[in-house]
Amino acid sequence: MAAVQIPAPHSIAFLNRRHRLWIDGEWRDPRGGFQDVYDPASGTVIAQCPLASAEDVDDAVRAARRTFDARVWRGMPAQERARILWKLADLIEANAEEFAKIEVLNNGMPIAFARWMMGSCSHWLRHFAGLTQQIFGRNASAAMSGGGMQVHAYTAHEPVGVAGLIIPWNGPAGTFIIKVAPALAAGCSVVVKPSELTPITALWIAELAAEAGVPPGVLNVLPGLGSVAGQALVDHLDVDKISFTGSTAVGKHIVKSAASNLKRVTLELGGKSPCIVFDDADMDVAIPGAGMAIFANSGQVCFAGSRLFVQKKSYDRVVEGLAKFASSLKVGSGFDPETMVGPLISEKQRERVTSYIESGRRDGAEIVTGGGAAPGQGFFVQPTIFANTRADLKIVKEEIFGPVLVATPWEDLDDLIRLANDTRYGLGAGVFTTNLSTAHRVADRLQAGNVWVNTYGLMHPSMPFGGYKESGWGREMSTEGLEAYLEKKSVFMAL
Repeated sequence: MAAVQIPAPHSIAFLNRRHRLWIDGEWRDPRGGFQDVYDPASGTVIAQCPLASAEDVDDAVRAARRTFDARVWRGMPAQERARILWKLADLIEANAEEFAKIEVLNNGMPIAFARWMMGSCSHWLRHFAGLTQQIFGRNASAAMSGGGMQVHAYTAHEPVGVAGLIIPWNGPAGTFIIKVAPALAAGCSVVVKPSELTPITALWIAELAAEAGVPPGVLNVLPGLGSVAGQALVDHLDVDKISFTGSTAVGKHIVKSAASNLKRVTLELGGKSPCIVFDDADMDVAIPGAGMAIFANSGQVCFAGSRLFVQKKSYDRVVEGLAKFASSLKVGSGFDPETMVGPLISEKQRERVTSYIESGRRDGAEIVTGGGAAPGQGFFVQPTIFANTRADLKIVKEEIFGPVLVATPWEDLDDLIRLANDTRYGLGAGVFTTNLSTAHRVADRLQAGNVWVNTYGLMHPSMPFGGYKESGWGREMSTEGLEAYLEKKSVFMAL
């Protein structure tokens, strides 16, 4: 295994372990073997990931089911569960710099983005820790009583049961917390399957959760292949809820598999999000804003603003400005504080993205800047912008999941809305304008679960996150994200 220099002794010690599965409060060897984990910036091996088998998944689900049925976690006073979640947030915050460096090493993201992500993890955990004591039903007795009959009627919210949480590789720690925090706040016991490409921070958080006081069996973490561990989790009849973040194709497969026992399902899937620039936009905001909407995290973002629509009068200016902006972005290791675009996650992902770029070139689209893999070690792709595109092109219609932007001019507002909504996805949309009326009217007509005006990609735990159409089912974050892990019961008592 190649030696890697990270100035963080604790994270090095954790990184260099032969990693195992976290099941029922202990580390266990996987039945499915091990797989190398790579630094995508250099292509070198940094760790070995345990691969959970279907039998390992069964062990974890049985542990989660036992603790749920015995009310080990859900039966705790809400303030005690809140205290434990708050302590976990403190532990993550205390180790945030080391966590950020592991994310850079394992995922390739720039260090500034990783630091923001780890700060957000603590923030999101504390938000849901507070919500543990705000799970209320309602009383409908007055509405049902009268005419000589007195009824006591109320609703109760109860945890859904055992939740299987399937985590992607593009934001490993962040998506772990986005799912685990509301599930635990609701009182569920959980089995988490991180991506086998980026398992390390998830395993470390499991260890810290035990230190914070999460009881054995309540939180189980099993990296593994989607076709093996993920499938076993979705198929398991003792799993009551699946929350998945990943591709739309896999999401559709999960829906079919979940029909075995009609599991509750939340899906946060793909996107091909429009980013719209009006003539009246502040171009000092719009050009870098539209640029980072697609180039942040190397375009490996489900809601990346990958389709740019610019009002015709400003089209040439904006495309030229974006080309200069893209060319100015430093591509390299995330540990370099000047890096703005890191590597893609793997050689396979780089091949996928460059194949789309070649497709656009063959179809006659104009490459304004970029246009291929970056030279040297690692899995880098140049920030790429296409002009002279058509709505029927593969690069315009399909999610690329890389730093590739397609630009289109527009004149008529109705045509713009039609083009922006002409996609099977509906996760995000960006609008850059200084006209408040325009902003409201366009936001109202866009078919997207998240609309950002004069900014892009903001998230907050008080705001729901999710998509329209084939971008998913349900919402994460906010009270809606908590309610996804709750069942509602109506109780009627004639007095």
